[in-house]
Amino acid sequence: MSDLIIGSIFAIKLANNSKNYIAMKKQTKQNQKETKAKKLDKNNTNQTTENAKLEQDTIKNDMAKKLTDLENKLKEEKDKYVRLYAEFENYRKRTAKEKLEMFETASENVIKNLLPILDDFERAIAELKKNKEDELVKGVELIYDKFKKTLEKEGLKNIEVNKGDQFDPEVHEAIAQVPVEDEKMKNKIVDVVEKGYQLGPKNIRFPKVVTGR
Repeated sequence: MSDLIIGSIFAIKLANNSKNYIAMKKQTKQNQKETKAKKLDKNNTNQTTENAKLEQDTIKNDMAKKLTDLENKLKEEKDKYVRLYAEFENYRKRTAKEKLEMFETASENVIKNLLPILDDFERAIAELKKNKEDELVKGVELIYDKFKKTLEKEGLKNIEVNKGDQFDPEVHEAIAQVPVEDEKMKNKIVDVVEKGYQLGPKNIRFPKVVTGR
């Protein structure tokens, strides 16, 4: 009887131990699942963070590239504007210069055509003075002075040349050479045949002179 009781007690203990073992095993599995789930959640969180960071980096790189492209495009447009402005300025200056030259040329041609009339006045005055026709000289000189002052207002200037001046081929036009006794007059101007004139800074007619040799 005692053996039966002892066997029953042992069976009960064995059953309890089995239950405890199974419970512990279930708990261990549950703990393992929870640990695995936590690791998975942590991995997912880390992956999400990395993905978010990667996405932010991609957005930053795209924005930086777009900004660089815009800066390059702005620079190209600025260069085009600068070139266009420079071309326009060159065109404006060139057309202004051409217009000025056109007016100057037209004015020059008119004045050059009037110079022989100025010469005729001077010859007429000289001839009248020879004949001592004083009244006529006064009238002709009055017209001559008005005519000359009108041309001077347009920029006409007489090129000053005097006997004894050194001959300069850049300024004077030699039409003849004559022998001279005075050594000092060699290659010097001995006579002025026709006056020379400037229009502004430009010589429009060189004085015609005779030089000594």
